[in-house]
Amino acid sequence: MTERPWPGRPFPLGAHWDGEGTNVALFTQGAEAVAVCLFDDAGNQTRIPLEESTHHVWHGYLPQVGPGQRYGFRVDGPFNPARGQRFNPSKLLVDPYARAIDGEFRLDGAVFGSVLGRDELQQHQDSAPFVPLSVVTHDGFPWGEDHHRPHHSWSDTVIYELHVKGFTALHPDIPAHLRGTYAGLGHPAAIAHLSNLGVTAVELMPVHHFVSEPHLLRKGLTNYWGYNTLGYFAPHAGFSASGGRGGQVREFKAMVRSLHAAGIEVLLDVVYNHTAEGDQTGPTLSFRGIDNAHYYRLEDDASAYRDYTGCGNTLDARNPHVLQLLMDSLRYWATEMHVDGFRFDLASALARSMHDVDKLSAFFDVIQQDPVVSQVKLIAEPWDVGEGGYQVGEFPPLWTEWNGMYRDTVRDVWSGNGRGVRELAYRLSGSSDLYQDDGRRPYASINFVTAHDGFTLRDLTTYQATRNEANGEQGRDGESHNRGWNCGVEGESDDAEVNGLRVRQAKNLLATLLLSTGVPMLTMGDEVRRTQSGNNNAYCQDNEVSWLDWAVTPDAQEVYDLVAQLVRLRREHPVFRQKAFFSGRSVGDDGVKDVAWFGADGLELTDAQWFDGGQQTLCMYLDGRGIRSRGPRGEAIVDDSFLVVLHAAAHDGFLTLPPAPWATGYQLLLDTTSPLYDDSFRLPGAAVPVTGRSVLLFQARR
Repeated sequence: MTERPWPGRPFPLGAHWDGEGTNVALFTQGAEAVAVCLFDDAGNQTRIPLEESTHHVWHGYLPQVGPGQRYGFRVDGPFNPARGQRFNPSKLLVDPYARAIDGEFRLDGAVFGSVLGRDELQQHQDSAPFVPLSVVTHDGFPWGEDHHRPHHSWSDTVIYELHVKGFTALHPDIPAHLRGTYAGLGHPAAIAHLSNLGVTAVELMPVHHFVSEPHLLRKGLTNYWGYNTLGYFAPHAGFSASGGRGGQVREFKAMVRSLHAAGIEVLLDVVYNHTAEGDQTGPTLSFRGIDNAHYYRLEDDASAYRDYTGCGNTLDARNPHVLQLLMDSLRYWATEMHVDGFRFDLASALARSMHDVDKLSAFFDVIQQDPVVSQVKLIAEPWDVGEGGYQVGEFPPLWTEWNGMYRDTVRDVWSGNGRGVRELAYRLSGSSDLYQDDGRRPYASINFVTAHDGFTLRDLTTYQATRNEANGEQGRDGESHNRGWNCGVEGESDDAEVNGLRVRQAKNLLATLLLSTGVPMLTMGDEVRRTQSGNNNAYCQDNEVSWLDWAVTPDAQEVYDLVAQLVRLRREHPVFRQKAFFSGRSVGDDGVKDVAWFGADGLELTDAQWFDGGQQTLCMYLDGRGIRSRGPRGEAIVDDSFLVVLHAAAHDGFLTLPPAPWATGYQLLLDTTSPLYDDSFRLPGAAVPVTGRSVLLFQARR
């Protein structure tokens, strides 16, 4: 290979092998010189200056360089932090477009661009021995029949949020060398659990290549969750059983192919709001050294970063080249990696114009018009940590949202925190108060009770106070207002009555979730009562605290069976998967409405009851004749009718079943007090005993 590159081309960005050599291209507007460094297996490097620059893209063609070659960039230019300029040629930089990344980030003074404590002084140690390297890859893969992807409609979707390593690390039926990896998640044993549960999509916590923050490394901890991205095109090498020289790319694709073959879509949790470089005291790993002022949002004092994320920096999605990076990344994962959709972490940060969240921002515009990205599933986490960042219900059409109001309402109802039935009814019926006025549908609401961030479902019913000391922050981290209830005893208990109530509360929360209109999202392990022992911020716990324990107890099996039953019920009955909001009007001559709300007395709720904060029993009647969407050939969709009873009061009581014409009789299908219940036929107007804190589901016979 010659050490003087051929001119090459400025497009596409990154390193691309054409069968004979590799073209490299890097955007940097303020640089004065750019070199690509090639590394052999011994770590020796060859520095090759790039001599061509076209429209701020430095480029060159490297004959005979092919897949598996490790490389990095060095970028020279002004070093003036007060003006936002942080060029430093002694820092080896990861290619923002690298398809694979190899090696560990090791904490050493050389990784910082400035002298410690003196931000204005450039630090000249070579960082190459301590930082990951980019890898040239080859995109070919035998996808076979995977062009027939599952393509589940939003209304048919049931999401399961999981961590690639945590889901598989302890699975006894996955070979040991595959546990914690993409291959492990693609293994039949892992897929069987998901298929038997009935979920239609997995939402993977971050799999873009990430590194751990210096403050964690200093404590001997690591970033487990992965919300600290370094490479937006590269599957995280730490989840690969195939090595980091490009094997992780093929392994990820094979995992997707296996999940698709089982009818399960793959959604990625993506972190485009900030990067792993942190604030001005953080390491120089990629973007900061390539063109700091263009990639990041800076304060008026350009030596500091505007932080809407709580992670030290915010990517500047107003900049065309940053938008290009994000869109190129999204298209790559959708086309080359066959991913089916994305959940955008702290999405409000991406939509900020100058300061405020802007629904007309360029970020929304480019996604709306993109022929690839506009057609996949798009989920917003509709908040960030900045002022005015809470935007639940405010994202435009095309987007669904993690409905934080759903989570808070349902938790408050079952923990006895005084949430009224009026707001609960909105959440159960698709949150029309949030999504209907701008033309969105009920499936815009991603309903969830728990997520990776916060207590597990078991811990939500076991702890009032967090147990986060292992995170090394003296227990000060994590959400302090969890809206849970420990069932009267703090922490784990050997009291059978307390544990029985906790299991029932978990079942109540899951039944509420899966019987609500909208898209339900389950969290890894909640169906088998996973615990984190009270840690509600286990982002740095890459150990048994976070990993799923597959030793299932009888209580856990009972909860799992309930979830599987309810998911199957959703799949079989479109009345629970409405594509249009309820009208509350009669659907026939008998005066029965498409949705109606009853109290424990069997009568429709009065205005006074709707606004009574003490009302703790809510019955939702769904008429299967009132479905306002049609089948694929225009046919009417008619289903059975159901009565959902949510009795959040602590005391036992009686429920009067709604009289004719609502039904000629009722059959009990589910009771969260026990897996063994009386499913006999009951007449309208009958008084049915109901246990304190329980959910009942009846099929209404007409």
